[in-house]
Amino acid sequence: MDILQSFLLGIIQGLTEFLPISSSGHLVLGKQILGVEVETGITFEVVVHFGTLCSILVYYRKIIWELITSGLSFLRAPSAKKEDPNVKLIGFILISMIPAMIVGFTLEEQVESIFSSPLIVSGMLIVTGLMLFSTKFVKDTPKEVSLGKSFLIGIAQSFAMIPGISRSGSTISTALWLGVKREAAANFSFLMLIPVIAGAMLLEVKELIELGISDAALINLVIGFFAAFISGYYALKYLIIILKRRGFHYFAYYCWIVGAVGLVYFFV
Repeated sequence: MDILQSFLLGIIQGLTEFLPISSSGHLVLGKQILGVEVETGITFEVVVHFGTLCSILVYYRKIIWELITSGLSFLRAPSAKKEDPNVKLIGFILISMIPAMIVGFTLEEQVESIFSSPLIVSGMLIVTGLMLFSTKFVKDTPKEVSLGKSFLIGIAQSFAMIPGISRSGSTISTALWLGVKREAAANFSFLMLIPVIAGAMLLEVKELIELGISDAALINLVIGFFAAFISGYYALKYLIIILKRRGFHYFAYYCWIVGAVGLVYFFV
């Protein structure tokens, strides 16, 4: 992988992590089309995901700070803070992690094997398009995330471990169908991503320390990180604007086009 390829794949990751068009699926297709052999294996995906994690931390810095302070206050005085909305949100985020953790620890090898199949990725992009288009028929309601809804949204997130199934698309669509208001659905979808990426990054850092990495690969990872961070921040910002304007389902057309082209291209 050269510097230009690292930059392009970082841009792809940053734009597609938050836009509901599957970042992992686009990375698979992008590497196939560019003919990229990633020296660090799945490490590149984790590093560029970390870049988008940093964009979440920057974008939601005020909310995250409130969650941290409320969480610390709860630890000091649980009975006094148990009804704090921020404390409840932390609990909902933790509950949403359970399905993805179960799938991640039990089906890791199967999921990684799918990463090498661009045909499957293309087909899953079409599935993502169907899911996104369905939100056109969702009626707006003022409901917030609850305990049961957070677990169901977590199940949707676990399916997004399959490349081609959009994580933000599946979680936001599920939240909307559960009656969660649009902005709350987006906020919860991206906040619940923080511990998932952070956990994956910690596991990958441990592997990197054990195996080591060349200077050339390190440069590529740094370039990919910053490309994903900057593009991810703006993708996140404008997706929330689009979601508020009820334009979420328009991404379905893009997924169908890319999926159909991918099926034809890689089948032939």
